[in-house]
Amino acid sequence: MKKTRRNFLKGVGAAGILISGAGALRAAEREDNYEVLARSEHFDPNDNIQIALIGAGGMGTADVGTALTVPGVKIVAVCDLYDGRLKAAQEHWGKDLFVTRDYREVLARPDIDAVIIGTPDHWHKRISVDALLAGKSAYCEKPMIHSVDEGAEVVAAQKKSGKVFQVGSQGLSSLGNEKAKELYEAGTIGAINYAEGFWARHDPIGAWQYAIPEDASETTVDWKRYLEPCSKKPSFDTKRFFRWRCYRDYGTGMCGDLFVHLFSSLHFIVSSTGPEKVYASGGLRYWKDGREVPDVLLGVFDYPETPKHTAFNLSLRCNFVDGTSGTTYLRIVGNEGAMDVTWDDVTVYRNTGDASKDPFAKIKASETGEADADRKRMMPPEKMVYKVEDGYKGAHYDHHFNFFNAVRNNKPIVEDAVFGFRAAAPALLSNDSQVTDGIIHWDPAAMKIRKT
Repeated sequence: MKKTRRNFLKGVGAAGILISGAGALRAAEREDNYEVLARSEHFDPNDNIQIALIGAGGMGTADVGTALTVPGVKIVAVCDLYDGRLKAAQEHWGKDLFVTRDYREVLARPDIDAVIIGTPDHWHKRISVDALLAGKSAYCEKPMIHSVDEGAEVVAAQKKSGKVFQVGSQGLSSLGNEKAKELYEAGTIGAINYAEGFWARHDPIGAWQYAIPEDASETTVDWKRYLEPCSKKPSFDTKRFFRWRCYRDYGTGMCGDLFVHLFSSLHFIVSSTGPEKVYASGGLRYWKDGREVPDVLLGVFDYPETPKHTAFNLSLRCNFVDGTSGTTYLRIVGNEGAMDVTWDDVTVYRNTGDASKDPFAKIKASETGEADADRKRMMPPEKMVYKVEDGYKGAHYDHHFNFFNAVRNNKPIVEDAVFGFRAAAPALLSNDSQVTDGIIHWDPAAMKIRKT
């Protein structure tokens, strides 16, 4: 553990460092208790990178949209199992775009340097492994895997191939996370003992009620290929194809969709390999539309002491029935302060413990009617706010920039297969815990379930 530093307002606000590779983190301007974060971007387009998209749904399409804003990136092929998405891709990115239902045809093309994998979760492992072993770099949407027993194969494929592999938890590369990591390592909040995260949604789209095209049929959808990785082979069902997150055979529920973001950010900030104990509880409270996964979920996790952090506890919550809507945060609490972290800002609170610093620390007896003129009052914590400057391109851009920069220069990347496995595992084990109503013991270093 690093020694703590108490004078954080003077000591850590303006330091400029490079953590994840999208460009140096710097202080654009500084005022008392407020700092604007900025990115000094460095880019040397040594050559162009040609990419393909495998899985052209909402997230995959958004990923390509962001990727194409990175200089020197061109899309040349798209694979999807629904014809309507292939048609839309050609309309959007050009009639000369190669389109197919079979991802193996994409991997066989020598003109493709990297693929973006935006398929349902049950295809992530197979396509990632095949892409790496075919000599392609791969950007795979989170979670990296559909079940924990798939993780080792992806890790092995990345190691064997020597190619760049990055998991798509975009917030990891944000200015907010980088500043939080810097502050934590400077000892700003002391020794961590607790963390919590919350992700809430209320709108239908956010709760996975995705639109189903009118022309969806067994003619326009390759249902047989969709089911290849599954043991169960139900009859054609448009909901199971277009609203796949609602079903365990294809998706990973709230944990795989949202918990994994929070794990990724936390593990990055405090350099953790993950928890050793997992327990989760939840249920269907509102979206009773045939889905098999909860719409409210709570998880608790025990983290062991490591050379990078003390032992601490984590609680995570997801709610798709939140009337306040849209609440998202990660809070990290230490023995000297706490940080509220989002992708775009960090707020640090520190209790001074010194009433003499507050000019209103004493309440006059004439105001209270009490005999004790030295009665103390509530003390506010010290507060420092770090916020991105106007024009910041955002975490999504930074994450894609990091990926393509690593592809060009053959450099290591933060959210590789090992990191992605360690973020996905406790999320997926939360699902298993909720189903079995039991505690699961995990070995975060060996990345294996621990038998008790």
